[in-house]
Amino acid sequence: MITMIAAAGQNNELGKDNDLVWHLPNDFKRFKQLTTGHHIIMGRKTFESFPKPLPNRTHLVITRNINYAKEGAVIVHSMKEALELAKEDPQPFIIGGGEIYRIGLEIADKIELTRVHGTFEADTFFPDIPKDEWELVAAEAHEKDEKHNFSFTYETWIRSTSQANE
Repeated sequence: MITMIAAAGQNNELGKDNDLVWHLPNDFKRFKQLTTGHHIIMGRKTFESFPKPLPNRTHLVITRNINYAKEGAVIVHSMKEALELAKEDPQPFIIGGGEIYRIGLEIADKIELTRVHGTFEADTFFPDIPKDEWELVAAEAHEKDEKHNFSFTYETWIRSTSQANE
């Protein structure tokens, strides 16, 4: 099962200047809980936004640059190549950025989306989820509090059965 995981604002904002535009500690914990032990597939800019590789995950970094090399990353040049390397993983995660999510939307089986309730200035966006191809199967709302400046909802989307069989 290929899963995309993201946090996006009300207008699908993901980030600005290669960084998130909010800080949600519980979302970071959820991301860690879901992705630990799995392959995480990302673009080069997303990988470079981390201070260091995330522990206990295999980082598959998609880049067009054939000379790119970074410690802690397995470099690939296509989503197909990334998925081939992750084929033994029962649930590889596509973690961004915007261009990688657009590619992933065509092949993913599941989306774990944290919908941040606010609008933000951004330069990177999550693709629109086609409602005729995807079904919202779970939603868990969280109010803003002393650690979270915005309310947010964890949403789980599954590709519709009718689409999966086409």
